[in-house]
Amino acid sequence: MSTFRVAGVIPARLASSRLSRKVLRPIAGRPMVEWVWRAAQTSGLMNPVVVAADSGEVASMCRERGIPVVMTSADCASGSDRVREAAHQIDADIYVNIQGDEPALTPDFFPPLLSLFERPEVEVATLAVRCPPHEFANPNAVKVVTALDGRALYFSRAAIPYDRDETGFIGYRKHLGIYAYRKAALERFAALPPSPLEKLERLEQLRLLENGIAIYVAEAPRDTIGVDTEEDLARAEAVLSSLYG
Repeated sequence: MSTFRVAGVIPARLASSRLSRKVLRPIAGRPMVEWVWRAAQTSGLMNPVVVAADSGEVASMCRERGIPVVMTSADCASGSDRVREAAHQIDADIYVNIQGDEPALTPDFFPPLLSLFERPEVEVATLAVRCPPHEFANPNAVKVVTALDGRALYFSRAAIPYDRDETGFIGYRKHLGIYAYRKAALERFAALPPSPLEKLERLEQLRLLENGIAIYVAEAPRDTIGVDTEEDLARAEAVLSSLYG
């Protein structure tokens, strides 16, 4: 990846809907977003890695802890829109949209994601893992099916593909919400209106597929813990305390 300038952007909206102020919630002695930044920074594959904040409170915390931060509008409709706004302040060839509520991320998530850009046809990349059985029917665990070359065919909250003959299929793949975009693809995506399937499933990546922009999927080293509830926060605390406590 040395021929590309890669920037990591962590959207950090303070007023998150399901767990308010979660990016600042302490986990094992550090604010959640700091764990995410440390994992991305330590990978050594992105320069800079910045937090895209929408509040002075998040920005102040970042500056106090030596974390690069850019200010973005509180009116951004999504994390991708926030990344696009940050991209107007940071010059790079590829932008990585890193979820600010994934504190268990580790540096080894980034090499498989970014290695996809060695293929010139790849404009957008993301990650997936084998879906654990207890999440097959969970609509919050988004499933992805891919072509043989790794190109995403569809993302859904349903269990796809459908096992019509009840063969006992267990090869479902769970999508992890980390994206990398070439600059032109990020601009095009953010300029497009929400698409019909996107609105139906509430999955913004479907906007890309509906508009003919391919997404390629790499295998992540393991699952992550997305924090949306107090229970998720407790799980992340247990994992990070065991690793670094």
